[in-house]
Amino acid sequence: MTGLVTVLGSGAMTNTINGILDSDVMLVIGSNTTETHPIIGLRMLAAVKKGSKLIVADPRRIKLCDSSSLYMQQRPGTDGALINALCHVIIRDGLEDKEYIAERAENLDAFKESIVDCTPEWAEKITNVPAALIEEVAHTFAEAERAGIYYTMGITQHTSGTDNVCALANLAVITGNLGKEGAGLNPLRGQNNVQGASDMGCNPSFFPGYQKCDDKTAQEKFAKIWDCPITDKPGLMATEMSDSITEGNLAGLWIMGENPVLSDPNSSHAKK
Repeated sequence: MTGLVTVLGSGAMTNTINGILDSDVMLVIGSNTTETHPIIGLRMLAAVKKGSKLIVADPRRIKLCDSSSLYMQQRPGTDGALINALCHVIIRDGLEDKEYIAERAENLDAFKESIVDCTPEWAEKITNVPAALIEEVAHTFAEAERAGIYYTMGITQHTSGTDNVCALANLAVITGNLGKEGAGLNPLRGQNNVQGASDMGCNPSFFPGYQKCDDKTAQEKFAKIWDCPITDKPGLMATEMSDSITEGNLAGLWIMGENPVLSDPNSSHAKK
């Protein structure tokens, strides 16, 4: 979520699941969608039947590849290099949405400078994806009227996970694919209802709608709506709740669809 919040100010999907059917191009990276998010996977397959082009980037040849128009099999951990190379080609060949960028983006010159050396040939040495294929994917994505990006924990669960998400956000921005149906930047979450829970304000740092807890305007608004005082301190993260229980500061915990003993980094501490 950190990457999206940094670039867009919100960690939510920018588009709806139903909008997948309106996509001209779908880029699926770091997601075995038909297995981990089967309902969304079915929508993608339905979109392909309607004529959408599917691009898959994954170290493994997953089942979704059977329905793809283009498949990039990058080495594990090289997603950032691959994405930056796509952006390089788009900028180099003048395929960026100049009007969209002028109206809605900033720091384009700094971004161009940051990827000036990220050529397809450079990326091929790192990712093992042929330079010609990188160029074809970049053109296919950039030339589409509505191109959506879909990713999950194959992108985020790395030491460079935040950078990977920021790179995908840059790809969406330079092609003008934010703010339109059938496009957008769409993280497919890896835990039980983490998206819906975050939308509704269960994230300890945000009110509903990803409005920050330390924002005075948001505090005043929710104090009025909820008719109660609002603290300016964020809530506890999951691991902090365990500490708070052992310290005697948290009297109870309501757990739904989760097993902290399995998901927490210190299972012995969670059991205690």
